[in-house]
Amino acid sequence: MKNENTASRRSFLKQSSLGLGAGIVGLGVSGPLAVTRKHTENKKPFRQVCVATIDLRGLLHDLTTESRINGILNRMEEVSGLRPDLLCLPELFSTMWVQEQKPLREIAEDEKVPGKVAGRIAAFAKKKNCYVVCPLVTTKNGNFYNSSLLIDRKGSIAGVYHKMHPVKTEIFPNQEYQGGGIIPGATDQPVIETDFGKVGMQICYDANWPQGWENLKKKGADIILFPSAFPGGRMLNYYALKNNIYIISSAGINARIIDISGNDLDSTSDFVRYAWAAINLEKVVVTTWPTNGVLPDLFRKYGDRLGVKVWDSTDVMTIESRDPDLKVMDVLKEFEIPAYAELLKNETEVQDKYRP
Repeated sequence: MKNENTASRRSFLKQSSLGLGAGIVGLGVSGPLAVTRKHTENKKPFRQVCVATIDLRGLLHDLTTESRINGILNRMEEVSGLRPDLLCLPELFSTMWVQEQKPLREIAEDEKVPGKVAGRIAAFAKKKNCYVVCPLVTTKNGNFYNSSLLIDRKGSIAGVYHKMHPVKTEIFPNQEYQGGGIIPGATDQPVIETDFGKVGMQICYDANWPQGWENLKKKGADIILFPSAFPGGRMLNYYALKNNIYIISSAGINARIIDISGNDLDSTSDFVRYAWAAINLEKVVVTTWPTNGVLPDLFRKYGDRLGVKVWDSTDVMTIESRDPDLKVMDVLKEFEIPAYAELLKNETEVQDKYRP
């Protein structure tokens, strides 16, 4: 959806992003690159999305569901000044670790029409013109699922994901939940279309099975949303790099935004319970070598129309387009730079050919 608020937000993000991070090229120069800067002036960043995520620190010992929901909404309000395009909430945020416990039939909601809890989140999404990941228990055909709803900018449910790998105590009746247990979701679930790209979802224990992440990437997901009870740790960083995908996590005591390079872009802390970043979906991962050999030519031709960063911690490089008229894959093709995933695919084909 495009409106004045969205345009204003993206204009601000463009200006602020030009000064972020060591290794970004083409800044503070004169000569031919100055012409390049003039060329990109006043243009929106290409496929840039403002994302935010919150954790449950300070809310873990709520007595009632109502107090928890109010606490979450207050925290969402705090971060709303960033005008996020996408906001992620933790797994089962309205009931997780709440002292008041209710039977499944009382907390489960329809996955097509916002109910008591999802309705309040939907009202926020509509008011703030953003997508919100709303994790809760849903019911369908008499079954209960640990689910994650994606609510769109209009306050409607854009899609639903059922946790594929629940912990067995969630499945066994009357252990994790009163009045029954949940069932595992299908192992093949679709990506969800948004106005900025495709997103997929995983939940908590799903982090231990790589197939779900890989399948979402194959289906074209740009971002994977990860509401959870546990933080996920380095597994998430690996999945981000391995699949060249952004991961937005929201957990009980931690929430992070992970770059496609496998590095954290931001995380919550003891003093700030939300994390945020402007991410660019027109961005790819390449290997530092031999790409380093063509960087001077790349800089001379494109200057600040591209953002280039070397990530020492993972020994890869990211290249992103800052110009709506320039697609990063066209640049890679021009300079014969293979994307990280393409390089590994080619290497595997050679290995398999010569393997005895």
